[in-house]
Amino acid sequence: MSSQDNVNPFANGSGATGSKFRLPSFGFGQKQHDATVDVPLETMNNSIREKEIADWEADLRRRELDIKKREDAVSAAGIPTDDRNWPPFFPIIHHDIANEIPVHAQKLQYLAFASWLGIVFCLVYNIVAIIVCWIKGGGVKIFFLASIYALLGVPLSYVLWYRPLYRAMRTDSAFKFGWFFLFYMLHILFCIFAAIAPPIVFHGQSFTGILAAIDVFPHSVLVGVFYLVGFAFFCLESLLSLWVLQKIYMYFRGHK
Repeated sequence: MSSQDNVNPFANGSGATGSKFRLPSFGFGQKQHDATVDVPLETMNNSIREKEIADWEADLRRRELDIKKREDAVSAAGIPTDDRNWPPFFPIIHHDIANEIPVHAQKLQYLAFASWLGIVFCLVYNIVAIIVCWIKGGGVKIFFLASIYALLGVPLSYVLWYRPLYRAMRTDSAFKFGWFFLFYMLHILFCIFAAIAPPIVFHGQSFTGILAAIDVFPHSVLVGVFYLVGFAFFCLESLLSLWVLQKIYMYFRGHK
C-alpha cells in the first residue's frame, strides 16, 4: 500500500478542527489533483434556521387551511351562529324562525313570539298611562315603579321563557321545555295580577288594572280611560298566553 493511501481525507494541514477539509487525491493518468473546499459554519447555521422557518410557515398555512375547511363545513351544514339580527333597524337579539325552527313548529314559535311582543307592548303602554296619571297628580312614585316593571320585565321575559322555548324548538331539549313551562306560568300569573291591579303597592295605580281604573275614575276620566285600555291589553295578553301554553304543552306531549 502506497503512502498516498494512508492520507486522512478529512484532515487539513494544521491538524485542528475547522471549516476546511481536504478531499483525497485520485490519480487519473499522470497528474493528481488535491481539492480544498471551504464550508463556513455560519452558512450552515443560516441554512438550518431557514429550513425551520420554512417548516413553521408550512405548518401555519396547513392550520389556516384546516380552520377554513371547518368554517366551510359549518356553513354548509347550516349550523346557527346566534348572531344578533332582530330588530333589523337595531339588532339586539338573534331571531330566525324561518331558517332555524322546524317547519311543523314554526306556527307555535310565531305565537309565542307574539306573546312576548304582547307583554313588551303592555309594559310600555303601562308607562304611558302612568305618565298621564302622574301629570294629573298621581305622584312620581308610581311612574318609577312602572319604569322598573318595564326595564326588568322585557329582558327577563326574553331570557327566562322566550329564549328557552326558542332553543327547545330548535334542539328538541326536554329540559328547556320544562324551563319554559315553569317561567311561562309565572308570566301568566304576572299578567293576571297586572290586569286586576290589587291595591297592594300605592293603591295598585302602578298597573293599569281594573281596580286601579275604578280608583282613578272619580279623580280623572281621562286617566280612567287610559287605565281601562291598559286593563284590556293585559287581559288579551293573559288569554293569548294561556292559549300558547296549551298549544305548546300539547305539542310537547305529542312530540315526546
